[in-house]
Amino acid sequence: MSDTTTTTDLDTRLEAHRTELTGYCYRMLGSSFEAEDAVQDTLVRAWRGYDRFEGRSSLRSWLYRIAHNVCLDMLKAGSRRARPMDLTEPQSAATGVLAERSEPTWLEPVPDARVLPTTSDPAETAVARESVRLAFVAALQHLPAKQRSVLILREVLGWRAAEVAELLDTSVASVNSALQRARATLAADEIKDSDPAAPLDEEQQQLLERYVRAFEGYDMKELTAVLHEDAVLSMPPFDLWLRGQDEIVAWMEGRGSVCRGSRLLPTAANGSPAFAHYHPSPSGGGYDAWAIMVIEISAGRITGINSFLDTARWFPLFDLPLHLDAEGGKIE
Repeated sequence: MSDTTTTTDLDTRLEAHRTELTGYCYRMLGSSFEAEDAVQDTLVRAWRGYDRFEGRSSLRSWLYRIAHNVCLDMLKAGSRRARPMDLTEPQSAATGVLAERSEPTWLEPVPDARVLPTTSDPAETAVARESVRLAFVAALQHLPAKQRSVLILREVLGWRAAEVAELLDTSVASVNSALQRARATLAADEIKDSDPAAPLDEEQQQLLERYVRAFEGYDMKELTAVLHEDAVLSMPPFDLWLRGQDEIVAWMEGRGSVCRGSRLLPTAANGSPAFAHYHPSPSGGGYDAWAIMVIEISAGRITGINSFLDTARWFPLFDLPLHLDAEGGKIE
């Protein structure tokens, strides 16, 4: 490290890039925890190697080069992340089987605050939120690592082709070719549109308020009214998923009836509205954490309910308590 750069100064400069690097690594890896590990590794490598950073590129570009290489190493060690809808056909609420798959299978939710840098540009905010949507990140997992990186850098972060070529140590023609192939793959995946949710408009807010009232009151008629006719319910780590108002309501009235009397607290995940879902405690003393519920909205209806059930992992990540008192207040 040079004499003109103190340890504190360098730590501050590196730390300023943490959120955007986490967003990049999350899009590459599809895992909240792996993304945080990748960024930590990136910053440690940068700190240790700063004496060799000659300023031929910006600090930001240099950090992205390191992060890209860290992600490549991690991707070599494992398979792509997926959603239940990528792996199986929809099942029936009456006959569906709750089969659990191992943790590395699943695309993971991520708190907005960890991956979405603060910006005053509404267009940049919209692109950033869209690009961490569960459906978009799941589609990215179908791309080879180079195409994935090129698409993120060019379409999400707005880098020029020459900048991407320098970072990836390749040619501009190769970058443009990779971007074209990536776009074609995503187009073939037919990612469903989701309404912008930053900030929620009045109609979206009212829809979510109706959903909370219906869910907490276990009003299946009102729940049906807020769901799109082709709405999807998924529940990782189980690979079962359901499609359609009737199937979702049948599940809620059957095996899902353990959710009766639940409480929902608002949070934010993957650029989308989300709730911390708490079940009534078996002891009768308040409510216990049950799931992080990421909601997808389109055309004035709820199109997706993604309930991530591993509370020991997700609630601490979202800085949420594992228990609420009888009045729904937080118990840390």
